Amino acid sequence: MEKTNKNQIKQYRFNLTLIFSLSQVKSQVVHGSALITTAHGKFFSNGFDLARAQSTSSCSSVVDRLHHLVASFKLVVFALLSLPMPTIAALPSHVATARFLIALSHDYVLMRYDQGMLYMSEVDIGLTFPDYFTALMRSKIGSASARHDILLAGRKVRGEEAMRMGVVDLAVHGSEESVVEAVVRLGDLLVKRKWNTEVYAEIIAGLVRSSFS
Repeated sequence: MEKTNKNQIKQYRFNLTLIFSLSQVKSQVVHGSALITTAHGKFFSNGFDLARAQSTSSCSSVVDRLHHLVASFKLVVFALLSLPMPTIAALPSHVATARFLIALSHDYVLMRYDQGMLYMSEVDIGLTFPDYFTALMRSKIGSASARHDILLAGRKVRGEEAMRMGVVDLAVHGSEESVVEAVVRLGDLLVKRKWNTEVYAEIIAGLVRSSFS
């Protein structure tokens, strides 16, 4: 697609090295374009690298590592939220925890209608989240009951229901490729609007400030 960046993120678990790498996305994009984030395979994400965090005999060290991972992940969220261009997440499959947060950090989110699921797996291990995380959830998911189901109950939500709940913008019928095709079409339309990057950046900055103030 002309003037559209595709950032295909595969089945990686988030550790500090990957978090730092993704936080640099702002310096790698092309202005006058749209950023599309997608993945291949069953999972859009497997979440944080819990195995690495738990590779210590000390319980307190495990907790400290997990919380450090979550706190550091703020760099990725803010990098995506502050991009001076439209951003679109294509969710052709399962989206758990950290990548769920990445998806919500985009301007638009599309996923499959009856396949794949959104959920917060870290609920199961009792991991608490910092203020920036809940602030993003409040700003992107307007329904208090939807936030309750996802954050507290760890509910797994499919595309059709996620669209009704206001979690995603569109649930697409068909295969994984259909979701990507729909996202590319949306990206084409957004690029044709020829956004002024400075104005777009100012609008985004205002939204970010109001959401996280």
